[in-house]
Amino acid sequence: MFTRCRRFSGKLHLSCSISFRTSTFLCSPQLSTSHSFLSSLFAYSPGPRSSFQHPLPSRSRFPVLRSDRVIRYLSDFTHPAGHMDLQGVLDVLEQLAPLSLAESWDNVGLLVEPSKPRPIKTILLTNDLTTAVMDEAVAMNCDLIVSYHPPLFRPFKRLLQKDWKQRLAVRAIEGGIAIFSPHTSWDSIEGGVNDWLVGGMGSGQVSVLSQSHSCGPQKHRLEFSSMNEEELNSLLEQLRHIEGSETFKCATIRNESGGQQVNLTCNSSALTAAVQILVSNPHVSKSLNITQVQQPPLLGCGQGRLSVLDEPVSVSTAVQKMKTHLGLPHLRLALGDQHTLDSMVKTVAVCAGSGASVIQGVKADLYITGEMSHHEVLDAVSKGTSVILSEHSNSERGFLTVFRDRLAARLGDTVTVSISQRDRDPLQVI
Repeated sequence: MFTRCRRFSGKLHLSCSISFRTSTFLCSPQLSTSHSFLSSLFAYSPGPRSSFQHPLPSRSRFPVLRSDRVIRYLSDFTHPAGHMDLQGVLDVLEQLAPLSLAESWDNVGLLVEPSKPRPIKTILLTNDLTTAVMDEAVAMNCDLIVSYHPPLFRPFKRLLQKDWKQRLAVRAIEGGIAIFSPHTSWDSIEGGVNDWLVGGMGSGQVSVLSQSHSCGPQKHRLEFSSMNEEELNSLLEQLRHIEGSETFKCATIRNESGGQQVNLTCNSSALTAAVQILVSNPHVSKSLNITQVQQPPLLGCGQGRLSVLDEPVSVSTAVQKMKTHLGLPHLRLALGDQHTLDSMVKTVAVCAGSGASVIQGVKADLYITGEMSHHEVLDAVSKGTSVILSEHSNSERGFLTVFRDRLAARLGDTVTVSISQRDRDPLQVI
């Protein structure tokens, strides 16, 4: 049977809820009498109370992925016993950096899967999969290539030898070599590429520039009032027949006039059908308010980082620190207006790769990224921000060493994890 939500005694309690109206985050009260459509029944079930805290990222531990449903302490994972198959390695890669953290435009995950399963004994890490790196992989009898940048990005209509990326795909297939790409999931994860990059400047208070949120079905909150119990029962009976109604959550409270104030949460797939039912009632239609529920943030995860340094340094010292951190003899520097090499740097915004879209507009003394366009650099300089550019992949490649150690620790002695010796940025200063 499908019955209405009953009002339970007790006062309303405030709990943290993240919702959004016209792109604005709000803290709104939730009813403590939270109900769900379980087994076709509105049954009382106290809603979860989420408490989000913002501890500063620790550089001394493995990443922690936090959400209302997921808390993964990667250092607690046990080493797999015996040989590893491809799926077992993919599971570990997903644990270290969930692909759900990747940007929507990205092409991450398993890109080439061999038809004949074989134990994974040798893994080659590379920033870019080039012809030279593929030669290296074939020579070492590699079973899996983990390429930070996805070598297969745009769709192919055919596999021919005239295109270098198509040739790589064919060679991988013929050689039975699997290819996996993590790309922006590595950028986003706490303790990932961007945390590694900003760590080159020394300790500081680090925050995420573009916050990642928990993945899952988009939800909407429908708030309305009914005149009496009979009207509410009729509405709930109609809502029961909507496909997916078992995922609905509802809470009610009796108002002073004897009516019911209702708070109903549903997935996007059921929104249209639910609204059609509610607006068919003139009284409910007048009181109906719909808001999109923002997914909870995954603290410490997202694109780009801003660090308020514990010990400010000069621009000249910042350049030397990054040369050492990235292992490069040269960097490109643009001094901000009124800046000199002796100007002090307190705040640093970083984004690995081509980071202008993430760091542009962020107020900081110094930007660090792989590449920016000429006009993007001019914009930053005009605002008094100095810019350090390392070339695209040079801002990312050093993280391979960090990830090799983490991956090797998870896979045990049966798998050899190596870093490509042929991988390098195509641009060099000569």
